[in-house]
Amino acid sequence: MTEDRILTTHIGSLPRAPELLELLKHRQEGEAVDEDQWHGTVVEATEHVIQKQADIGLDIVNNGEQPRVSFNWYVANRLTGIGNERDAPLWDDLADFPDYAEDAFSAEGIDLTKQPSVVGPVEYDGEAAAREEIDTFYDLLAESEADFEGTFITAASPGVAAATLVDDHYGSHEEFLSVVGDALKQEYELIAETGATLQLDAPDLLTTGHRGFGDRPVEKLKPVVRMHVDALNEATESIPDEQIRVHTCWGSYEGPHHRDKPLEAVLPILYDMNIGGFSIEEANPRHQHEYRVFREHPLPEDWTLIPGVIDVKTNVVEHPQVIADRLERVADAVDDPSRIVAAPDCGFDTQAGLAMVHPDIAWKKLDALVEGAEVASDRIF
Repeated sequence: MTEDRILTTHIGSLPRAPELLELLKHRQEGEAVDEDQWHGTVVEATEHVIQKQADIGLDIVNNGEQPRVSFNWYVANRLTGIGNERDAPLWDDLADFPDYAEDAFSAEGIDLTKQPSVVGPVEYDGEAAAREEIDTFYDLLAESEADFEGTFITAASPGVAAATLVDDHYGSHEEFLSVVGDALKQEYELIAETGATLQLDAPDLLTTGHRGFGDRPVEKLKPVVRMHVDALNEATESIPDEQIRVHTCWGSYEGPHHRDKPLEAVLPILYDMNIGGFSIEEANPRHQHEYRVFREHPLPEDWTLIPGVIDVKTNVVEHPQVIADRLERVADAVDDPSRIVAAPDCGFDTQAGLAMVHPDIAWKKLDALVEGAEVASDRIF
């Protein structure tokens, strides 16, 4: 936090180069990839996103998740017990518009119609991959001599990891969630050891009811959200609250979202997370009105709010004045602009190869984010 301006960040994934996307696709399909070529491509891509973030003027940065196939699917490569893939049910809002769903998700990239299954005991097997990713980022960051306010590294939350995988072994969601959280706890602690902020990606906190929930009342969803919050807290109990930020959303896909559950319904439960920063969509046209919720349910003491003020599902570049308006109304609802950090709604390439915003436009949007934060800072401080 600062006392004289609104800082800027993003939510993890940044555009990937075509050559990196091709290698990621081959690796995900189990095909052999030349390791020297892979390492060199990842280094070049990470170096590129570090420099782009510096050129744009972002304050709190990361590696753009360059070596990961997605924000959540990567966990299948870092856990034991993974078996074959199973068909994934369509999300409820898309099921209402099957023709649109077929058209929208026919692009090349990872296949979101399948889910990895768990057929044996889950343990963490990703230390080498995690350390390589972390070391590559910080080595290149040091070489760049770029001056940032801070860094963050993302990881899938226990809840979204459990939702990504199909449990064919444990039989109880509560037990499965606990086991997955215990395994990923090792990754969370590896990240925390670097001194970076740990960002837990937890769309499950708002999208748990997206598949098969139908028209059931939101009260039926609350116990599941509570269970996921408890699992998140347990998995991060050794990490200081102020070193953790959580991103949640209603899914970074271009769909109708007419079945999204309202933020107000579960926000009091989310306030029980032991964290220091909270990222939530505020540019998504389905949820732009929900900044008012923070006036009705004040932000917990010592939390920073990271509102999404640019949309990652459209190629329209928001005007800096629009971004400033969004930031100003959120700051007014929170009643303390020093507790606001500006960001996009979600990542720009959360599922490798399925980005909805063209890479060049994604960077232009981030440029507008920085300019919009400057406009808002001049108005507010």
